[in-house]
Amino acid sequence: MKEKLMIIGASGHGKVVVDIAIKMNIWKHIFFLDDDVSITTCMGYRVVGKTVDAVNYIDEADIFVAVGNNAIRENIHKTLGSAGAKLPVLIHPAAIIGSEVEIGVGSVIMAGVVINSATRIGRGCIINTAATVDHDNRIADYVHVSPGAHLAGMVEIGEKSWIGIGSVVSNNLTVTANCKIGAGAVVVKDITESGTYVGVPARSIR
Repeated sequence: MKEKLMIIGASGHGKVVVDIAIKMNIWKHIFFLDDDVSITTCMGYRVVGKTVDAVNYIDEADIFVAVGNNAIRENIHKTLGSAGAKLPVLIHPAAIIGSEVEIGVGSVIMAGVVINSATRIGRGCIINTAATVDHDNRIADYVHVSPGAHLAGMVEIGEKSWIGIGSVVSNNLTVTANCKIGAGAVVVKDITESGTYVGVPARSIR
């Protein structure tokens, strides 16, 4: 770890990310980048440039991408990874992480999250406030598991899928890539086609 942390994204998600970084007590200096020039500070920390400026900080800072949009986050990650950036994992001290859990670079695990044993979380994922991910899950890259969502055991979530707030995925199921699971939806069978799914049980609305 370097002494400095550069966070890309100074909006709501960035506020939660910097709070976690502060509580981790690893970095002596924290700065932001954001493409909205009207934002000059975030949670008391300076915004010192735009996203394109991140490559200028690779040698001196760890860089975290605090962008909620899965596809945009992926693009920034890949650009920074190709340039050799160090992308840390952020884990809130109030999260519970089981044994033999793997978490990919650039992912954030927020307050109240429970990730049980033998689960794999991919690169650039967001496991949001009070979500639960049970044993032997396989969460692909750039997935967002929203606040209060619950994934039972042996669940697989495909790349860039978004699991909505308060939704539930039953055990031994697969949700394919590029899916949106609506707020409060309950997934009770495999989802094999990309799209938007809502309701109880979850159904496609394309």
